[in-house]
Amino acid sequence: MTEMVYGSIPARAGEPVLPRWWRTIDKWSLSGVMVLFGIGLLLGLAASVPLAEKNGLDPFYYVTRQGFFGVMALAAMMFTSMMSPDLVRRLGVIGFLLAFVALMLLPVFGTDFGKGATRWYSLGFASFQPSEFLKPGFVIISAWLMAAAQEINGPPGRLYSFVLTIVIVLFLALQPDFGQACLILFAWGVMYFVAGAPITLLTVIGGLVVAGGIFAYDVSEHFARRIDGFLAADIDPRTQIGYATNAIQEGGFFGVGVGEGTVKWSLPDAHTDFIIAVAAEEYGLVLVLVIIALYGAITARSLFRLMRERDPFIRLAGTGLACAFGVQALINMGVAVRLLPAKGMTLPFVSYGGSSVIASGIALGMLLAFTRARPQGKIGDYLIKRGR
Repeated sequence: MTEMVYGSIPARAGEPVLPRWWRTIDKWSLSGVMVLFGIGLLLGLAASVPLAEKNGLDPFYYVTRQGFFGVMALAAMMFTSMMSPDLVRRLGVIGFLLAFVALMLLPVFGTDFGKGATRWYSLGFASFQPSEFLKPGFVIISAWLMAAAQEINGPPGRLYSFVLTIVIVLFLALQPDFGQACLILFAWGVMYFVAGAPITLLTVIGGLVVAGGIFAYDVSEHFARRIDGFLAADIDPRTQIGYATNAIQEGGFFGVGVGEGTVKWSLPDAHTDFIIAVAAEEYGLVLVLVIIALYGAITARSLFRLMRERDPFIRLAGTGLACAFGVQALINMGVAVRLLPAKGMTLPFVSYGGSSVIASGIALGMLLAFTRARPQGKIGDYLIKRGR
């Protein structure tokens, strides 16, 4: 009965790594990621050609690079998904420390590429955005701290994770990158809630976040400009939001046709932040609903599989990764339809960007490693181990 309820599977002694990985992996989520990557290449063929021509490059320059980064991301995802939870935790902690140091050094060595926010390191042949790689590492180390707090005589891990969250949010706000800061806060809040935080405390923290947003509006021209544009009654048709909104309206249900869209010639970020507008214009609501369904299915399946996990660390880390993945997609699409202020956030596996795609591959690899079917043991043994 225990095995029926908790989905435990017998361990096969001496079984090779690849067969064991294939037998235990969530094949539906893995397939969904592959489809998203394929859609990203398809949309890249349409969205990135105008930008390549404008910059005097080969028409498929950005598509080729996206394919290269995508192969690296999928390889990283496969490799990470084969790891044990303990090995994933070590990888996450090391990755977090490296990304955090890179984040702190951004004001000194970083560049803004003329976008008004210092978020990248220019490597000449490519750019590197530390915050993208910081997210999965942050989720891992926060989940580790919160899980440790649940042990008898454990450290005050929840407090440590909260202090760490505030420090990271402050560094991101200095760039400024309020979108990633909000995503970090959200991931921490979800894990804190799952770890047993009282609703009253979460409400107080939510109030502090709102107060922080008001303060940022008063002191940051960059933040205030985006909020004012979002709250304006009329949309300036010459802005990115204006172009994106018009493209989505023109697309209708079935789209204007492959290659017939015009928004890609007007939007400078059509291949990154506003890739969903290209999808809506050329392929219509049908493709947009498919994309939404894929993100929703991957997130929901991961959460359902995590519900049967008894290890607090796996449950917390997996929940944080799954929710951060789904909410990042929601934010990107919400910006395009003007449900949210512009945040400069990519659509995972679909938008162009080396750092974004590779970091998403690592994060999803960690999530797939946590959601693999594994022997759970007897529930009585677990309770005895927990001292209950």
